[in-house]
Formats: sequence, C-alpha cells, structure tokens
Amino acid sequence: MAIIVDLDVQLARRKLSVAEFAAAVGISPANIAVLKNGRAKAVRFTTLDAICRTLDCQPGDVLRWVPDDADTEAEADRSG
Repeated sequence: MAIIVDLDVQLARRKLSVAEFAAAVGISPANIAVLKNGRAKAVRFTTLDAICRTLDCQPGDVLRWVPDDADTEAEADRSG
C-alpha cells in the first residue's frame, strides 16, 4: 500500500511553515514531519479534519494512493 501525503504542496501554496501549520492543526511539528515523510501508519479523522479545515481543502488534496509494484503485477496477472 502506498498512500502519499502531499502536505508540502499544500503548505507551499499557502506559504505556511511547518510550525505555523502544526500550531493551527494542534499537533506537534514532529508529527507533521512523520506525515510528510510517509512514515505515518494511520491518521485520525479528527486530525484529517483539522488539516483540511486549516488548509481549506479536501482529503484528496493531501492524500493520494499510488499502486505498489505488487498491486500492478497482481492486476497484470488477473487481466492476462
């Protein structure tokens, strides 16, 4: 599973620093770094809500799914 967190793009568009964003969302800058670096195992809906409220965006603006190589190979096996 490859869920990509595109916070950098959203922060740059709004000219927000990680510290400003973390304060507005109500989580630590270290936890923002965990999200940005793709090391998070989960995100609470309350946190996602705060992120979207702060950035005035939809969840799909900060999260996207990219298939793993195994997902791509499994799909190829099924189709052909």
